[in-house]
Amino acid sequence: MAEELSHENENNESVVLKLLSEKDMYGYEMIKTLRKRAQNVFEKKVGMLYPLLHGLESNGTLNSYEQYCRGKMRKYYCIANGKKGEEDLDTQ
Repeated sequence: MAEELSHENENNESVVLKLLSEKDMYGYEMIKTLRKRAQNVFEKKVGMLYPLLHGLESNGTLNSYEQYCRGKMRKYYCIANGKKGEEDLDTQ
């Protein structure tokens, strides 16, 4: 059972890192993107995603920054040591 949970967590991490390798995203954007790509067959829940994002940020795998999107402040996540994120915002 514990091995199954560990394997599932690794799969979830892989999915999140794949998404963030494409572009910086905020949490709900990741969920919407996964739903769309899986045609609502595969669904990640908010309760799974945010603890995973916080853990990846705590261990240095991800960085985050805040930015307004459609009038709301969003917390965007990006892969650490990547060239996406706040640095790119300054050049746009």
